[in-house]
Amino acid sequence: MNLHLILTKVLMLPGIILGLSLHEFAHAWMSVRLGDPTPQRQGRLTINPLAHIDWMGFIALVLVGFGWGRPVQIDPRYYKHPRRDEFLVAIAGVTMNLIIAVILSFPARALESAYYTSGGSMIIENVYYIIMYAVMINLVLMIFNLIPCPPLDGWGIITQIFKLDRYSWWYKVYQYGTWILLILIVSNLTDIIITPAVTSLMRLLRVF
Repeated sequence: MNLHLILTKVLMLPGIILGLSLHEFAHAWMSVRLGDPTPQRQGRLTINPLAHIDWMGFIALVLVGFGWGRPVQIDPRYYKHPRRDEFLVAIAGVTMNLIIAVILSFPARALESAYYTSGGSMIIENVYYIIMYAVMINLVLMIFNLIPCPPLDGWGIITQIFKLDRYSWWYKVYQYGTWILLILIVSNLTDIIITPAVTSLMRLLRVF
């Protein structure tokens, strides 16, 4: 691993920690707001990264670009409107990643301009890359989690929208979801979905 790649990984760390932690916090916050005390009882209603980071998922995100946090456990029996509320909990994480990306795109653009007017300040350049990578990582997490394959949020979202859990095949797909997802990753099918989507969103946010 060359020095440039090591530096890139280091600059990406804040974005990875922020994206994973707030993604899982959003799931916990939404579930608690809808009447489920389970995430709070389990110490997940916090932005502390240590409560949310799955170290295998964290390392995978650093090394290969795909990762995950510790899933937030919920109890739908507490919800007044289970189907609607499970949908809201499922979509909360990816919504948080989108919000982070949009908010951080503003200082990213400002720092890009400041870099050129400063004559190429290395400090400004590194801060810019930290924020730019944070935007990119949050978009990656959002698109990746929207893939409709268990155990990702996208599966929960389409399940509630189309009431897929009324079909017998739903349980089979759910049971083998992790293996299906691994096949998608290894075969680069996830990359075919994520790369153009993230590139388009980065252009839309004017962060390059």
